[in-house]
Amino acid sequence: MHLRSGHRLLTVTTTLLCTALPPLALLPLAPVALAAGLPVVDAERETPALFDDEAGSNSNADDPAIWLHPTNHGRSVVVATAKEGGLRAYSLTGRQLQSIAAPVGSGSEEAGRFNNVDLAYGVRLAGVPSDLAVVSDRGRDTLRTYRIDPAAAAGGRAPLTDVSDPAAPPVFSSSPDEVGDQATAYGLATWRDPASGQHYALVSRRHTTQVALVRLVTTPAGTITYTVERRLTLPSSFRLPDGSSWTPCGEPGELPQVEGMVVDAQTGVLYAGQEDVGIWRMPATLTGTPVLMDKVREFGVPATFDPDTEECEVSGPDPGAGGKHISADVEGLTIYYRGNGRGYLLASSQGDDTFVVYQRAGGNEYVATFRIGPDSDGPDGSEQCDGAMVLNVPLGPDFDEGLLVVQDGVDTPDVRDPAGEVRTNTNFKFVEWDDVADETGLAVDTSGWHPRR
Repeated sequence: MHLRSGHRLLTVTTTLLCTALPPLALLPLAPVALAAGLPVVDAERETPALFDDEAGSNSNADDPAIWLHPTNHGRSVVVATAKEGGLRAYSLTGRQLQSIAAPVGSGSEEAGRFNNVDLAYGVRLAGVPSDLAVVSDRGRDTLRTYRIDPAAAAGGRAPLTDVSDPAAPPVFSSSPDEVGDQATAYGLATWRDPASGQHYALVSRRHTTQVALVRLVTTPAGTITYTVERRLTLPSSFRLPDGSSWTPCGEPGELPQVEGMVVDAQTGVLYAGQEDVGIWRMPATLTGTPVLMDKVREFGVPATFDPDTEECEVSGPDPGAGGKHISADVEGLTIYYRGNGRGYLLASSQGDDTFVVYQRAGGNEYVATFRIGPDSDGPDGSEQCDGAMVLNVPLGPDFDEGLLVVQDGVDTPDVRDPAGEVRTNTNFKFVEWDDVADETGLAVDTSGWHPRR
């Protein structure tokens, strides 16, 4: 278990109890040892290193999104967050096309901190259909939006233009003090309701179990604002098979938060990763009853927060209520679409540096687990992965059978500062989907789905 550093508002609170999975052997809270023979997929490309120190503008890679160019798929762009370092745009070779700084704090305003990013295709801005990158700014508790210019992307130039409404309100906070406490907009996934054509973002709140449905609104000035339509509160404590109650360990006042989220574009199902709990499945409308489709291995393990070490220490035996496949934290979620409603849900199992694959259809049955390792003459692999996105569409000669982009929380080789200290170094790895398929037995389907249709 690891610590991390005008519409009526409807609050929906769930009080679900969880059915235990078959008992497991006693598990420590340290990262789980990797199974022998686990498939390892090489990374093909990587982005430049980001350094989380003053010299690196406190940049820390977090979450990627793959934007599909409308006419030249080889000129598609990866848009990615860098927390205090703002936003980046990369070509498919990994070359940086653009760097956008997060807002600077001044007076009572907090500094920006860009956490997650997702895409909205065909939003009409001033009457013109436009593609947007939507970003959660956890520093200021707002959403920021950037129009993506296909012509600039095709020319290898900076493709992003800020179209955020300056008057856009906080997503969750009711006062500057709440923003300062940083229980703010955190995880994010976009969704287009096919019935209405309306674009939404699902946004989670840091250090809480809340998720909000936020409707994106265009203004006459050609900017984007939003309104909160509905909120849902996931459980923070759970009934175990022996009748006892369990709450995931965390710092005092912090509840088990959600970050990684993805909405199935065809079914309108939201998958949300509650980091120390597991993966929830629910309607993207935030109505109905959420279902905990899989649990982390550490689910139910008693632990106590030690203020001296600022860590959670195991304080009792494992009751055997956890899952078999993912290890806390469960992080980035993404969907590989195939035709006829088939495909896969992928989850980053950060606690053991693996990626877990479930069936997209039915009850989301487990399919496979794999790692992303170093290429013999190229990039290193991915460890402690936060965000991920996969796209099945061919993207030029290097990724002609689809692309998986993942965050790497421990980029190598090490780089040292002038004092000889190792700098915190992160970036993003680009992986060929057919390499994943070859190693795991998953399918390749480059024509079964298209994000622009």
